[in-house]
Amino acid sequence: MTNRHILSGSLLSAALALTACAPSTDMVYTQFYSEAGSLVDTGGFGEATLNNRLIMTGERQYTFDLAKRFSTEVDSTVNFEFGSSQLDGTAQAILRTQAGWIRQFPEIRFRVYGHTDAVGSNRSNKSLGQRRANAVVQYLSTQGISRNRLEAIVSYGETQPLVVTDGRERRNRRTVTEVSGFVKRHPTVLDGKYAQIIYRDYVASAAQGGGGGAAASE
Repeated sequence: MTNRHILSGSLLSAALALTACAPSTDMVYTQFYSEAGSLVDTGGFGEATLNNRLIMTGERQYTFDLAKRFSTEVDSTVNFEFGSSQLDGTAQAILRTQAGWIRQFPEIRFRVYGHTDAVGSNRSNKSLGQRRANAVVQYLSTQGISRNRLEAIVSYGETQPLVVTDGRERRNRRTVTEVSGFVKRHPTVLDGKYAQIIYRDYVASAAQGGGGGAAASE
C-alpha cells in the first residue's frame, strides 16, 4: 500500500470519527451562518440596564411593595366550577373588593393570570385559563377600572397547580390578579412624585378608619 493510500485512509477515518462525535442538533452548524453573538443574546439584552434604572428611580421597589401589599390586603384569587369561566357570587364579591383596592392607585397596572386543573388536554386548558382571565378583566372593567390598566394575556393552563393532582381540584381552577407595573405616561409617575401616591393612600385610610386615625386592621 502506498503512502498516498495510507494518508487518504487516515483522513477518512478522522472525518468519520469527528462525525460520530458531533452533536445531534444543528446548532454547531448554524452558528457559522448566523450573526455574531446571536447565540449569546436570547432576547434579554438590555434588561440589566432597565432593571438598574427602575431600582434607582424607586419604581421597581415601589411596584414590588404594592404587589406584596395587594396580595396581603385583598384576596387576589377567584375560583371556578369545572370547565367553566363563569363568575359565581363569591367570585364577584372578591372582584368588587379587588376593584375597590385598585381604584386607590390609578398609576398602577394589573395582570390577571388564568389557571385550570389537570383534567383535559393542555390546549383546551390553556384556552379555558385565558377565558377565565378575560372574564375577570371584563368584570373589573364594570367596576370603574380602565381596561388600559388590566391585562389578561397570560394563561398558565394546567402547568402551575396549587394542589398537585391529576383529578378535579377547585383550588387549581382559578385566576390570580397581580400588580404588574406603572401606567405609562401617567404624570405622577413621570415626575417621580411617589410621595403623593403614599399621601393620598394615607388620607384615604384615615377616612375609612374614622376619627382621623388610620384604619384598624381586622
